[in-house]
Amino acid sequence: MKGKQGRWPAIFPTQMEKGAKSGLTYQETYNRYYPAICRQLTYMLGSRAVAEEITQEAFLKLYCTPPRQYQNIGGWLSKVAVNLAYNYLRSEKSRLRREEKTKSQGLKVVSCEEAALQNEENNLVRITLQTLPKRDRLCLLMKHSGFSYDEIAEAIGVKKTSVGTIIARAQAKFKRVYLEQKGCDA
Repeated sequence: MKGKQGRWPAIFPTQMEKGAKSGLTYQETYNRYYPAICRQLTYMLGSRAVAEEITQEAFLKLYCTPPRQYQNIGGWLSKVAVNLAYNYLRSEKSRLRREEKTKSQGLKVVSCEEAALQNEENNLVRITLQTLPKRDRLCLLMKHSGFSYDEIAEAIGVKKTSVGTIIARAQAKFKRVYLEQKGCDA
């Protein structure tokens, strides 16, 4: 029995150990190609830490799904590493795009005073809506929720041609009651 080599040489098929020109074990392959592939990826990605991670991933692919032909294992490792780097760059670009979109949507911090004022305004609108007749309340809610006049007419059981008038009257009632609740002159 030969000296203890660990489990690394066992991952390659026996033709690699016996018949391939390089005859390298996994550990020898790792030691030989890791620096060059890591250098290549560092240049490509601009980050040594990310390059090391992707290089490790390339060697993991070699370990889990080795190529059928071992004649150019360095070329195979390089190609796999570059493809993994491209995947990383695409995912980073996509992540940055999502972050920019989130920033542009204006996620703003609301002060306590603004939140209290908004809450008070919401309560006043809710109270005002409750004072309106059910049909007027339903018309206003549906109108401001984007429903069409056809849908509103069907929901309240009137002709489509009457919906505009009903909404106008409901808005006038809402405004009058709202201003009364707020303490303003109408």
